[in-house]
Amino acid sequence: MRFTVSEKQELIKMVVESDLGVNRTLREIGLNKSTFYNWYKSYSDQGVEGLEASNRSARRQWNSIPQEQKNLVVEVALERPELSSRELAYYLTDEQQIFISESSVYRILKSRGLITSPAHIFISAGDEFTDKTKFVHQMWQTDFTYFKIIGWGWYYLSTVLDDYSRYIVHWELCSNMKSDDVKRTVNRAIKKAKLITKQRPKLLSDNGSCYIAKDLKEHLKNDLGMDQIHGRPMHPQTQGKIERYHRTMKNVVKLDHYYAPEELEKALEKFVHRYNNERYHESLNNLTPADVYFGRGDAILEERKRIKKLTLLQRRKEYQREILCQSFENQIKINSFESTRNSN
Repeated sequence: MRFTVSEKQELIKMVVESDLGVNRTLREIGLNKSTFYNWYKSYSDQGVEGLEASNRSARRQWNSIPQEQKNLVVEVALERPELSSRELAYYLTDEQQIFISESSVYRILKSRGLITSPAHIFISAGDEFTDKTKFVHQMWQTDFTYFKIIGWGWYYLSTVLDDYSRYIVHWELCSNMKSDDVKRTVNRAIKKAKLITKQRPKLLSDNGSCYIAKDLKEHLKNDLGMDQIHGRPMHPQTQGKIERYHRTMKNVVKLDHYYAPEELEKALEKFVHRYNNERYHESLNNLTPADVYFGRGDAILEERKRIKKLTLLQRRKEYQREILCQSFENQIKINSFESTRNSN
């Protein structure tokens, strides 16, 4: 049975701190005495690195990740604890110009005991919208969600999300949840997006009273030139993207209490900025919504391919250099041995 580095550390700590004595403790946990003492000596001499499997270094592959890059993974993970192993892999590629696969990042972090169970369980929508969007501003999704501000009561967050890029075009905190609030949110979203009449997107919403109001429908059609689409009743998966956004956002924003609307708005502004510009979205090829929304996604994906190719090439060259040096050193030892034997 193979043990990870963190598991070896736990076993060493358990044996050392046990009141039963070393031999009895080892028997209780079913660990061979010689194995334990080998681990203990390696850990005492080399620290955590000494607990890594020795056969890996003996059979090093050409694409093995250099130790300095492994250390960088841990360093960045500690600096940016909000990043998952998937997000961290692409962050390293984009910001550090180093390619390390998602699975490798996960293994490195797990070996250092930095992978924990998720704090929240996310429920993904079971279905997708029938006609998938193909470009930015083809369709927007909008919805309300609510927050309770201590001493102020309930406030309602109105959000407009671009369906194709998942970019949050506009959001605002409202004291009500009426059609006038929807009108104001959509109008400001159009102003922010700088859309001309021919570029107006469709608007997808649920069947809440504020969204099926006659005055909203007339405003969208006559004043803004927007078609309105409603999701199927009792079928929230149709608006799955904005539903998932609200769930993700609330898992972070609701960790704190807020005593004034301004405090909540600052927290929302901070989250939306990160969501739009920093959070890598798996369904967007691990680009950020802003990358897709502003049309720089293809260039980033091409640059990642270039960095991956360059990284693997450098690893191969380094491996070949080490093999050549080792061969040279072995030849020197052979020559020295032959010279000594001939002289005798």
